[in-house]
Amino acid sequence: MLATDPTTQSNYWEITTTHVHFDWDIDWTKRIISGSATHNLTSKMDSPAEVLLVLKLLLDIKSVEYTLREPHEVMGSALAVSLDPSLNVKNGDGLNVTIAYKTTEKCTAIGWLDKEQTAGKKFPFLFSQCQPIYARSLGPLQDTPSVKITYSANVRSTLPALCSALRVSPPSESIHDGKKIGEEVVEYKYNQPIAIPSYLIALASGNLVYKPFDPLPGKSWKTGCWAEPETIDASYWEFHKDTAHYVDVAETLVTPYEFGVYDVLVLPPSFPYGGMENACLTFLTPSSYISLVMNALNRPLIQYPIATALLAGDRSLVDVVAHEASHSWFGNNVTTADSGHFWLNEGFTTYLERILQGELHGSAEREFSYIIGRKALTDALKQYENKPKYQRLVIPYTFGEDPDDAYSSVPYEKGSNFLLYLERQLGGLQVMLPYLKDYVNTFRGQSIRTDEWQKHLFKYFSENGGKEKLDILNKIDFEAWLHGEGLELPATVEYDTTLAQKAYDLVKAWNDSRSTPPSNL
Repeated sequence: MLATDPTTQSNYWEITTTHVHFDWDIDWTKRIISGSATHNLTSKMDSPAEVLLVLKLLLDIKSVEYTLREPHEVMGSALAVSLDPSLNVKNGDGLNVTIAYKTTEKCTAIGWLDKEQTAGKKFPFLFSQCQPIYARSLGPLQDTPSVKITYSANVRSTLPALCSALRVSPPSESIHDGKKIGEEVVEYKYNQPIAIPSYLIALASGNLVYKPFDPLPGKSWKTGCWAEPETIDASYWEFHKDTAHYVDVAETLVTPYEFGVYDVLVLPPSFPYGGMENACLTFLTPSSYISLVMNALNRPLIQYPIATALLAGDRSLVDVVAHEASHSWFGNNVTTADSGHFWLNEGFTTYLERILQGELHGSAEREFSYIIGRKALTDALKQYENKPKYQRLVIPYTFGEDPDDAYSSVPYEKGSNFLLYLERQLGGLQVMLPYLKDYVNTFRGQSIRTDEWQKHLFKYFSENGGKEKLDILNKIDFEAWLHGEGLELPATVEYDTTLAQKAYDLVKAWNDSRSTPPSNL
């Protein structure tokens, strides 16, 4: 039976988008984006009757014969584009569909910030957050990570505009192409030649400037920093020392970095997430005060993990870049086919992030991160005691269920602990790192589910370890790890407490002092 994504209404298994070109105009007064989306599609069957794209709260659709079906509270409205039988579309044939549209003030993918919510307080700002299933409100799309697309965009705005793609023009170092910011319109052109899931399509616009990081010798990719003029120097100082090194070490451990550019965008203080791994352009928050501007995104208030200030002034929190950069292999390259297998994105990413911490800061630092993360995992598992299926790594979503309802530390921490447990059972990092390379090379550019991962795991170790490794794998309770519920991990995972011991000693001394007379303290 064909496994399909339960959180989309698109018919991507019948006809699939391979490339989308967006042509956008940003209207800062009305707070809408208008333009068109041109889909290059490939049929996977003979004579498909229609293309089912998905959108949410869009207006003025034209240019095609279509039917807009009844809206679903979570999954939006299916936009059925009729395909005339006279087209005689065959399996493997390509065709193009252009849809003109506007967003509305209720677009859940875009946050519009007043100028007062920015660092400079001179110009408004917009940012997108399409994960997990909100790209459908930015444009009519097959909104499932089972479909990976290349995309291009022409964006016209009176303020500098960024996309999760390679900039074609004008040059990054050119501030608004020399035009007057906030008054004159500039067209920004982007191209993303690597196929990505639609949730990685990203847009940001505001008073932004760019500062490149120093290139590493022999590397074809580049890194740099975008921020408001008021925060660019602090942002550059915070991230320039480590960003390129994270990418460099990661590609030596796994596979070469493929996206050409790894820039960071430090957003205004009102950005409500610690970071987002948009391809080519990681979004980061600068502030210790993160207001949950879910109302700006027209989303219900959800318990999102809150980050602390990344512009700490001492580079103490730059490891968030290690996490977001690690997504370049897990999530952005090898991608979960649907939200039910989200741990394949976040568990592997957190696992690689902590390997990077160990490589750059020592093994004790890696272990300390697991200790900190274990507290977040305990809290998340406790949070879902009354909905225990969200305690699982593989979540059996029903059709139309909102994946945001399950958003927590579970896929990150339970997933990375599972991989750490496998590492220790199988023989350590010297065994696990070659496996990671083979995993990425095997599924490069694909969207997969957990059963495909597990089959590859067994296949790899049968070929690179034989009976000894297979015996180890056969003793592991995969059912408990992947589908188990409860407040504890299925097996004991212990950590090196070297860096935590001083804190433990201090806590013990504090607790012991409760029964000590003040005169004896």
